[in-house]
Amino acid sequence: MSISLLSFKPGHDGSIAYIADKRLVFSYEAEKDSFPRYYPTTPDLLVQAGALVDATPDVICISGWIKGFHSVETPLSAGYYGFDHSHTQISKTRFFGKELEVFSSTHERSHIMCGYGLSPFEQGEPCYVLVWEGNIGDFYEVDEAVTVHHLGRVLEDPGNKYSFLFSIGDPKFPPLKAHHRFEDAGKLMALAAFSDRKPATDEERELIESILAKKSILLSTSKHEFRDYQVYNAGVESDIFKNVAGKFSDALFDRFYRFAKDHLPKRLPLIITGGCGLNCEWNSKWRDCGLFRDVFVPPCTNDTGSAIGTAVDAQLYYEHNAKISWTVYSGQEFEDDMPVGAPYVKQEFSYSAIADFLSSNRVLAWVQGRCEMGPRALGNRSILASPLDPQMHKRLNQIKEREAYRPIAPVCLESEAARISTSGLPSPHMLYFYSITTSALPAITHCDGSARLQTVTEDDNGRLFGLLQAFKQKTGFGVLCNTSLNFKGRGFINRTSDLFAYCDDKLIDGIVIGDQFYVRCDVDSIYSSEQDITESESVTTVA
Repeated sequence: MSISLLSFKPGHDGSIAYIADKRLVFSYEAEKDSFPRYYPTTPDLLVQAGALVDATPDVICISGWIKGFHSVETPLSAGYYGFDHSHTQISKTRFFGKELEVFSSTHERSHIMCGYGLSPFEQGEPCYVLVWEGNIGDFYEVDEAVTVHHLGRVLEDPGNKYSFLFSIGDPKFPPLKAHHRFEDAGKLMALAAFSDRKPATDEERELIESILAKKSILLSTSKHEFRDYQVYNAGVESDIFKNVAGKFSDALFDRFYRFAKDHLPKRLPLIITGGCGLNCEWNSKWRDCGLFRDVFVPPCTNDTGSAIGTAVDAQLYYEHNAKISWTVYSGQEFEDDMPVGAPYVKQEFSYSAIADFLSSNRVLAWVQGRCEMGPRALGNRSILASPLDPQMHKRLNQIKEREAYRPIAPVCLESEAARISTSGLPSPHMLYFYSITTSALPAITHCDGSARLQTVTEDDNGRLFGLLQAFKQKTGFGVLCNTSLNFKGRGFINRTSDLFAYCDDKLIDGIVIGDQFYVRCDVDSIYSSEQDITESESVTTVA
């Protein structure tokens, strides 16, 4: 019988994961259920997790962290840095009246082992690992014995440097050292697509090289040091900023690509982990660069996967096995804490009826089963809508209270991907960009013609697959807009009371919870009024 492991990730993106019999039983994230994004582990999360653990676990695992906010501060447990087991700590404790062991390995190893444990590559098959996140920017090789070899540090603070550029252009960002906003990296990724991508001017090159050369950029540098550059406080939607955003993104990636080309000659599979693994443009470049036999990015590539990674590391330590079975839908169950009432009226549930509803440009809150692990909505806590009307892009960003330049991602039948895009590969976790090859889907096509595509099969998600099939029969396209179901700045909605409050406030047209379908009784008048407001406006979404 395999051991059971209950694992905790301290600090931001807090989570609790449980592995038993080499299977991920759950990964509960603190931000889910409408807590603030990037929230630390809470007592409420521990109570939820404890309800699913039938007996005291054999081992408690703690992902190494720091006592503070920056990676150089006093270590917590095994600490932040360290790629091998020299920093691993084993101790004894009493936990709910039982004597058991506490295992802790570093935050750096949590990324490596999360990616390795979830990857489709067999144990014993050597592979490369790239960890690039706020502080770490390093390559590794994992050999046949699952020993990690450090191949080199490419760049300190890649994620922090990436988001730092956003602060320089944003006049609302204060000129303070050690100030940071997690959400800026995703916004910069969207803005980079607007860049003209022409060769950098002398000033742009100087700015880019200066940022990349900074040591401990958050602690050492204020944006005010860049006040003499044109981009300083120019506004993130200015052409000056958009152009340098794309060039900076390319320059940062090129540092890592050149290192890989020079130092990773074996054409092994590549595993990408760390928060920079959420950058779909970079993932696509790695996939297409030809240096690696295969590329894998876990859906919880950021710190939401650290609890899993430390549990996998403990399983390797105790059982010499670093592989687990898992599904992306390993988060919390939905809490039905109140009935859905007026102004929503229950309708007969059928994929055909819901497809008709969506094809009439209605917006739907779609809730199924357990929520997704990681930050991407993958069809269990989603807002769905038709991609055929360009105005839908604007409406969804208004509902989400997001900037107009932010793209809306599509979800499609895997069999549709090659017909609508340059993709012929599965993309179940929405982690790559593909070029859209039809003008019929303006709501999900970004300014550069790209889309962050999620593909679905019946085995991946049966109900979402059924809806996409019905929508294809109705419209000719098995594609929908898919964005996360959450309050601004909060994790996924996970209870009926929050869902109802959100949908009523945002005038969401319909709600599906499992096999229960509800339609807002005044939906026709709401949509008509929105049509009147927007019919004279134009939104360009196709390059």
